[in-house]
Amino acid sequence: MESDLDKEFNEAFYKISKLGKAIAPDIKLKFYAYNKQANFGNKFSFNDEHNVVSAFKLNAWMQLNGMKSEEAKKEYIELAKVVLNNNK
Repeated sequence: MESDLDKEFNEAFYKISKLGKAIAPDIKLKFYAYNKQANFGNKFSFNDEHNVVSAFKLNAWMQLNGMKSEEAKKEYIELAKVVLNNNK
């Protein structure tokens, strides 16, 4: 059974995914990192691509090392609220 936090997180993820406006790269990295931490925790994975984008994404995620899944979901939801309110 899905918790209220999971429902809110999934709704925020859906709304951000469907947002038609551009999001600043630093904010996108935060969304990426919170999502990865919420879903995978500290099980960091890195594809061997030698590009800057992959390195930035991994770095953003690793900065959340030790953050609990629930906290990452809450942070994602709060960030989504700010972005969605600014894009009305």
